[in-house]
Amino acid sequence: MRFQTLFSIALVSALLFVTSGCSNDDTPTTQQDPLADFNSSICSNAQGITGLYWDYSNALPVPLTQIPTIQNPGMQFIHSAYPQLGFQLPQGYTAVEVSVNNPPSVGVNVLRNDNNVVWRYVPLLSLQGQVPINDVVAFEVNSMFNFFEFNGDFNVICTETKSTNTGTFQLTFSARLIEFGTFTGLVWVNTLYEPTTNFTQVSASVSVAPTTQFEAEVMNTFLPISFQLLVIDDGVRDSDLDGVPDKDDRAPFNPDIQ
Repeated sequence: MRFQTLFSIALVSALLFVTSGCSNDDTPTTQQDPLADFNSSICSNAQGITGLYWDYSNALPVPLTQIPTIQNPGMQFIHSAYPQLGFQLPQGYTAVEVSVNNPPSVGVNVLRNDNNVVWRYVPLLSLQGQVPINDVVAFEVNSMFNFFEFNGDFNVICTETKSTNTGTFQLTFSARLIEFGTFTGLVWVNTLYEPTTNFTQVSASVSVAPTTQFEAEVMNTFLPISFQLLVIDDGVRDSDLDGVPDKDDRAPFNPDIQ
């Protein structure tokens, strides 16, 4: 899907920026300490690793000194219908596949075994009509609140919404960084409205953990999983889920043409 490709390109560009200055020294480095003074370039309320993760989620370059990796490898997840959605989890985490026919939806929910940490990614959700992005954001935020049985006051630390017109398509991105109860959650959503089909294509992600553990989960779980998804083997990439890899598909973004 085009909107996934555009967002991935932005993230890969950020990855190239942050790795170009990596040291060749083989001595392990600690990423948390140098990043404690980081300030988000688009949200004055977000500092440190939280600010870095906010910028990263907005497809902005971030000053990592090395690619985040899983330090205590656990199970491997591969989506049964969408093999490019595959990654290794840390020990103590499980992955629950999201696969729905109506409306068409593909994704995964990663949960720490105590259910206090969640990483959710839905790269493909197809909705009929032109769906306002704030409706999708509200759905993901309310689902996050419901999972943690939260119904009190919350604090929106950062918010961002931006749109781009690409020919006949309208691509919109929106994100929220929220503190609620003893938790911090980051939600982002991409929507692509296609007037010719009258469908809105959606991708969304949620990262949530106890506030006191959020930055550790960013470095040890959220970023390592996310970085694993930045590089996709073209031999298995199937953007429109029609069973034909993009490299062999005459119309890789149209499931009706192979």
